[in-house]
Amino acid sequence: MKIFKIQIENYRLLHNFCMDVENELTLIIGKNNTGKTSILSILDKFLSQAGGHNFSGDDFNIELKKRLREMMDEPQIEEDEFPNKQNTIGIALRIFIEYDENDNLSNIKYVMTDLDPDNRYVVLSFEYSLNYDNYMKMREDYSTLRNGNGSKESTQTDGTSGFYEFLQQNHDRYFQIRKKSIHYDYKTGTTDKKRFIDLTQEGQSIRNIINFKCISAKRTVANKEIDKTLSSQTAKMYKRTASEEPNEAVEEFRARLIKTDGHLSDNYKELFRSPIEKIARFGIIGKESGIEIISTLQHKELLEGNTTVVYKQDDHYLPEHHNGLGYMNLISMIFEIEILVHEFRGKKGEAPSDINLLFIEEPEAHTHPQMQYIFIKNIKELLKEGIPLDNKAHRDLQYIISTHSSCIVADSDFDDIKLLRREGTNNVTAKNLKDLSTDYEANTPQYQFLKQYLTVSRAEIFFADKAILIEGDTERILLPTFMKKLDLENAGRQKTSSSPPLLSQHISIVEVGAYSQIFEKFIDFLGIKALIITDLDSIKKAENSEATGDTSNDDEKTKSTACRVKDGTHSSNSALKHFMGTDELTELSGKCKILEDRKLFIAYQTEEQNKTGEKYCARSFEDAFIHINKEFIKEHKERFKGLQNIADLDDSNKDAYDLADKCIKKKTHFALDILYHSDNTMSNWNIPAYIKEGLLWLQQD
Repeated sequence: MKIFKIQIENYRLLHNFCMDVENELTLIIGKNNTGKTSILSILDKFLSQAGGHNFSGDDFNIELKKRLREMMDEPQIEEDEFPNKQNTIGIALRIFIEYDENDNLSNIKYVMTDLDPDNRYVVLSFEYSLNYDNYMKMREDYSTLRNGNGSKESTQTDGTSGFYEFLQQNHDRYFQIRKKSIHYDYKTGTTDKKRFIDLTQEGQSIRNIINFKCISAKRTVANKEIDKTLSSQTAKMYKRTASEEPNEAVEEFRARLIKTDGHLSDNYKELFRSPIEKIARFGIIGKESGIEIISTLQHKELLEGNTTVVYKQDDHYLPEHHNGLGYMNLISMIFEIEILVHEFRGKKGEAPSDINLLFIEEPEAHTHPQMQYIFIKNIKELLKEGIPLDNKAHRDLQYIISTHSSCIVADSDFDDIKLLRREGTNNVTAKNLKDLSTDYEANTPQYQFLKQYLTVSRAEIFFADKAILIEGDTERILLPTFMKKLDLENAGRQKTSSSPPLLSQHISIVEVGAYSQIFEKFIDFLGIKALIITDLDSIKKAENSEATGDTSNDDEKTKSTACRVKDGTHSSNSALKHFMGTDELTELSGKCKILEDRKLFIAYQTEEQNKTGEKYCARSFEDAFIHINKEFIKEHKERFKGLQNIADLDDSNKDAYDLADKCIKKKTHFALDILYHSDNTMSNWNIPAYIKEGLLWLQQD
């Protein structure tokens, strides 16, 4: 029996939210403020066995607040038209469950909405909602407060802001918790909200169906001297072990405590003789009576505060707070998982719930990248053991992990990942990464390349607001400096845009080689703005030998050579051909490079004029940079490690194409030379126009 989907309505940013849940691990990723914590919060409020749902006015989605405000001002809704008959006026969590013929149905049979043997689905709905009677009461109370006789309260609740204040303070008077089992049409994959079992009215508990527990990001672990988080967790584990069927280790522990009690009680007689004699002077206790202080270790929670987790270094035991926070966090999570698995198991004689769901929030806290890799690599194996049962079997465990860690994403299975993405200002969607297999066709080399590349090299793009796709090392080395240079230049000018500086934005720079076109659908999937920086790569195609009647060598028909743009006929850049729809240089020159519908900007070399008035269109970054920065390079040519044939720099017959071809010994060294010989503000050289134009476009919101 498994949860396969979760729906959430009107909870914070989760206005109309739906997320698939995997059989084992579901990994939730997304930028800040995309609802990861809200998913944990609503699961905890509706499913926690601790009771007390503690909803607040701030938990209501903005659209729900607006609708409630309208319902207070609009003409009264008649009961038979009240929307709660079909749709929830309030917050809702729906959990979709699938079972099979191997499952025990003794618990779930009470929530089945039909007896169709092919319908193996149950939808449990949890609502914090407004019914018709409370709607009428809310209207009456709000109207009285708003239309009071000039009272202070009526002034405070005048208008929209006044209603929201009224809702914030009084929602729990009108909204109530309800639990339902809603009919699921397995043929269409839809729910029928008119057909349901009211579990609240019938007093049906779902405790035996779903048990939910979580490890919050707000963990108590700290490396202060007074902290004994790990030690207190060992006490919890002992209490759990001792409360179950006694084993040899527990019995031996108790026997040793009883023996120790006898020795300590003898010592206590001398240790506490003075205060006991003083008590006797007051005559509080009769002559036939007396008090003694004895040892009762076997009756105390001995491990509570008296067990210390230490770590060993050489022959020395050091206290737990000497550990780094990362180690403590990881150890604490393992301890906590051990405790929660025992709690999932339940008391002796009880069976675990049919579904056991564990949520771990941001496990990467305080840990360095290598530890994050270790965590995700081992957590599946640890939790795959599930919940041990008395008959040596186990009950499966489903678990959800939310993370901001690109390291955890990089070492996770592609199909486990759910990407949360904001749609507008008031809604979030969840997308399955495995759905990309439909866009790319699962078994194609392109899709396999994308999966391998993203999960090994560049998983940080999942958390970015914008992306820059570049070809290689040269751009990777220089782009941060280009962005800093533009930020400094813009800071010195009158501000014309409200957009933050480039380096203040969350921009991921991804090296994709000559494969930027493979990332087109992925960028669209992420829904982020992206700049592709590539090269014009001009070539001259050989004339068709058939034109001269020479067919002696068919290979000659396809031969082409790299050349200056002015001498070329086509571009050899497959990405340009893909995005621009042509590889002919005459068509590429001057063509619009912004693909608005996909929020893409394709930046490549264009004609640019240098300080001497010479116009030139480059074919690569290197000759583009040389063309507009020749004096800067000549000034430092003796110290540029990436140059050769430096005498050519003084040859007026050599253009930028010649110099890039003959003088650059190693492109990465040339890029580092530019950085090394820059002044403090990078003002002694210029950014090629095509890169500058693309970065300024990317900076805008």
